[in-house]
Formats: sequence, structure tokens, C-alpha cells
Amino acid sequence: MTRKYIDCREFPSDINCSIALSADSDSELLEAAVQHAVTVHKHADSPELRTQLTAMFHEGTPPEARVA
Repeated sequence: MTRKYIDCREFPSDINCSIALSADSDSELLEAAVQHAVTVHKHADSPELRTQLTAMFHEGTPPEARVA
């Protein structure tokens, strides 16, 4: 199984979010990403949000610094 991650640093935000999340399963990563998006960025949990977040997954682990 390949580790996956999602990195808020890739997307501009008014709070300059620096969170990067990683997990060994898509479902675990998705749940963590949804929780972060709802709690921190005030998005509504919806099927559309979950689809968008899943499309932002990368294989591997997040880089230490933001990749432009």
C-alpha cells in the first residue's frame, strides 16, 4: 500500500494554512481532510467536497517545504 497525502500549502487561503496530512489508506486520509476542511476552512461536508479532496491526493509523503 502506498502512503498518500494532501497539502493545504498548495492552495491559497486567507489564513495561509500550512497543514499537510498523510495516511496509509484513502479512507483515513479523506476523513482527516474532511475534518480539517470543515473545522478550519468552514467548508460544508458534502459529496462534492469529498470528491474535490480525493482529487487532491498525492502518492508519497508531503515535502517539508511548500512546492510551487
